[in-house]
Amino acid sequence: GPCTECSCSSGKEADKDPSHTKKKENGDQLCVPKIFFGTRTHKQITQISRELKRTAYSCVPMTILSSRDYTCIHPVVSNSSNRNEMCVELLEGKHGKSCSYYHGVHKLTEHHTLQPVYQAWDIEDLVSLGRKLRACPYFAARELMVGADIVFCPYNYLLDPQIRDSMDIKLKDQVVILDEAHNIEDCARESVSFGVTESQLQAAREELDVMVNNSIRQEHHEPLRAVCCSLI
Repeated sequence: GPCTECSCSSGKEADKDPSHTKKKENGDQLCVPKIFFGTRTHKQITQISRELKRTAYSCVPMTILSSRDYTCIHPVVSNSSNRNEMCVELLEGKHGKSCSYYHGVHKLTEHHTLQPVYQAWDIEDLVSLGRKLRACPYFAARELMVGADIVFCPYNYLLDPQIRDSMDIKLKDQVVILDEAHNIEDCARESVSFGVTESQLQAAREELDVMVNNSIRQEHHEPLRAVCCSLI
């Protein structure tokens, strides 16, 4: 039968419900799930958001989750090779400095071009607007997730439990769509893998040699040294 819960059946605009709940007849709360749309790369998110603009759902509340590599606009942090660590240090005020862009997040989340009455946007739109308003696109995108009906993100944001926790992504009772899902195996392997060079192993073994020779926690360092030696 025709839809009864959305606006496409009647041609009328759906009731706005920021809490994402609707009342059942018996008074219970019916939770409306979010759609998490995972893609292989950030570039594919841009393509999909462009397609979303062409549909009848171009005005639904949405957001795009991405790394600081794509969304940080701080003049110092964005040019650093370790953006995540520098960002955290700024937010914690370790060196007596803070991030003015972070404190301006509300200017982005409340801007009319990111509201549902407007239309779908992509990462470049968000970053461009963030530069204009001097507000952080990275944290704005995370805040927009609270009221979003659809959340776009790379695969690993959904598959990697550490990233899920850090981004506060809750998938229970939600809708998950994985674009080009045949790539999931590679992504899953990458999320639990780590790359190390031979020179790094050599350096680690030398440091462990010093620890063992000076009787510093030998019971811990000797097995680690053995692993380094075997890998080398």
